[in-house]
Amino acid sequence: QVQLVESGGGSVQTGGSLSLSCAVSGFAFRFSAMAWYRQAPGKQRDLVAQISRGGSTNYQTSVEGRFTISRDNTKATLYLQMTSLKPEDTAVYYCNIYPPGQYWGKGTLVTVSS
Repeated sequence: QVQLVESGGGSVQTGGSLSLSCAVSGFAFRFSAMAWYRQAPGKQRDLVAQISRGGSTNYQTSVEGRFTISRDNTKATLYLQMTSLKPEDTAVYYCNIYPPGQYWGKGTLVTVSS
């Protein structure tokens, strides 16, 4: 059974930082490209950052230079380090394979206040 458990969200002020984690089980994490997605209130879910099984990364333009995606294959865990947060980063953040599969976790809420 595929499980994706996101954690680490919270409320911060503009310019703050947060670190998200995603514990994965039920599939071969080390052989899978992974990604973080986010869904802001009233908007569709968008890709934020992706990481290949070899560690190559790509970012949405709006977060490049501020967010860092990484993975620990020994722990089957995906990370997203977020710095210089802005109010427009407010969203529920999800992890999934890339491209996304049919299973989604509950996500973790990030709220950035001005």
